[in-house]
Amino acid sequence: MALTFAQRIGLHTPPSAIIPNLAWGERLVSLSLGTKIAAAGISGLFSNPIRSLVEAAAGSYLLFRGITGVCPVYKSLGISKSPSNIHITHTITVNKPKQEVYNFWRRLENLPLFMKHLASVVEKDVKNSYWVAKIPGNLVKLGWEAQITKDEPGRLISWKSLKGSSVENEGHVTFSNAPEGKGTIINVVISYKPPVGGTGEGLAKLFTPVFEKLIRNDIENFKTYIESGSVPA
Repeated sequence: MALTFAQRIGLHTPPSAIIPNLAWGERLVSLSLGTKIAAAGISGLFSNPIRSLVEAAAGSYLLFRGITGVCPVYKSLGISKSPSNIHITHTITVNKPKQEVYNFWRRLENLPLFMKHLASVVEKDVKNSYWVAKIPGNLVKLGWEAQITKDEPGRLISWKSLKGSSVENEGHVTFSNAPEGKGTIINVVISYKPPVGGTGEGLAKLFTPVFEKLIRNDIENFKTYIESGSVPA
């Protein structure tokens, strides 16, 4: 007999048989986002029924993950716990001159304008800065000191958190001319890694696939911001 969707994801499984495969950090994120998305879906049910039903379903799924601690997708892939280290490589092309794009990135305080996972970046001098990141759902904010490790005007920028920081963060951005002079190709590499042991193990639970997806979206947001001056709501 074919199983229903509810049976496949474990809704009909006895509580004693449910084995959580999510860390508490991701469960809290799922609960927070699920509540917001489900509420948005319900509130717009009459004005945009199709979109609202999709939002309500997505919100319900996130709430299920948060309440039970079970992610059917992780389960199907054999993932027992959500990953803690995040490493992203992403390439985009923007319709702006290379030097202009480099100049914008080089002023690190501009990054929170399009990177929603960053609350702020304060430049102390030409090399040193203080970063604050916010976990999805604004559950907690994490701050750390960083330093520019390599700077080749118009070509690349690299930075890295200082030793002993609460979060290990590295970034590397290169800029090159797009074919036929049509804008700039930007290759972005960003990694986040919580320190090992003690508090670090607790922070690791906050670094989830949801956070990783947010960072990828932030990189894509740069194209919209640099070309139009705003990012999607």
